[in-house]
Amino acid sequence: MAPIFITGIGTGIGKTFISALLARALEADYWKPIQAGYEGGTDSEYVQHTLTGTASIVHPEVYKLKMPASPHIAAREEGITISIQKICEQVPAINRNLIIEGAGGLLVPLNGSEFVADLIKALGAKVILISRNYLGSINHSLLTARVCREMNLPVIGWIFNDQYLHYEEEIVHWSNYPQIASVPYMRTENGNFIEAQTAALQKQLKGFL
Repeated sequence: MAPIFITGIGTGIGKTFISALLARALEADYWKPIQAGYEGGTDSEYVQHTLTGTASIVHPEVYKLKMPASPHIAAREEGITISIQKICEQVPAINRNLIIEGAGGLLVPLNGSEFVADLIKALGAKVILISRNYLGSINHSLLTARVCREMNLPVIGWIFNDQYLHYEEEIVHWSNYPQIASVPYMRTENGNFIEAQTAALQKQLKGFL
């Protein structure tokens, strides 16, 4: 069973929230192998809270770096080098779906020569792309899609997060990757909202997985 890798068109576009929803919808475990910056709490801690009451397990990070920066810089500050091989050796051994959340986008450097996209290939993961509507997001989305094609990454499709307009249709058209779902904007991610979006994703994912 290939893991599902969640990446996006940049930083701060909702990967962690969507990862939590997907873990709930698929009754999957969650794993973020690289965390850069944790003063305000880690992404794993947020997902653990969101998965309260479920059987899903949040697996520990391989690299938990203090500096909120690109992973290769944060690792350098601590005198270490991120190893894709080490991450692959620590993939959780489970018999169900695994949601893996990346750091930033596809071309975020992990060390002096490898990027998040290289980690995806090494893990043999399928990819769900997260996009968010802001000025420049079409460009960032299509650049992300182009990298996926050039590296032959197996993309399942797009999940659009936050406020969305016609740009969704254009990104789907120009990228030629399908739309899985759209998650609407909600100022407060309360329990009712999370339950509703989980139920919607369960239905929407059936045609893709």
